[in-house]
Amino acid sequence: MAPNGRRKSVSGSLMKPPPPPPPKLAKGSLHRSQSDISLGFHREEEKGGLGTIVEVEKAKCECCGMREECTMEYIERVREKFFGKWICGLCSEAVKEEREKRDEDGLEGALKEHMSACLRFNKLGREYPALYQADAMRDMLRRSTRGQSISPKPNKPAISRTSSCMPAITRDLN
Repeated sequence: MAPNGRRKSVSGSLMKPPPPPPPKLAKGSLHRSQSDISLGFHREEEKGGLGTIVEVEKAKCECCGMREECTMEYIERVREKFFGKWICGLCSEAVKEEREKRDEDGLEGALKEHMSACLRFNKLGREYPALYQADAMRDMLRRSTRGQSISPKPNKPAISRTSSCMPAITRDLN
């Protein structure tokens, strides 16, 4: 459009001619295209169908309470491994670590220890995180001082007070 709002007239000599049409192809040179996925479907149909669709269920971890979508086969395998309890992948790794730390109790003892830690966290840690942290610090201090006695050792001489400072303070006040 022109600046005044009217259309510009274009003479026929300034216009470009339209591009020529594409060349006609012979019918023998055309090929039908298929995707790889559709070829896979045809192969599966020849073998006997696409297979069955596996249904998933939501399973709840008996330690932490997290829910996961799993097949029934997987749920049964985990229950066989962990004494009839279904636990999530994160908790199962924690149980394996606990079992490596405590060789004497085995898998069952490690599972009980982890479940008690999760139960304690779910009761206290989610509602009162500061209290839970203080409780963890108390447990850590108990573990570190378990072998040490709090009373002074008899082979070291203790500092004893020879006299009281109270008479000197009362004398200065009077």
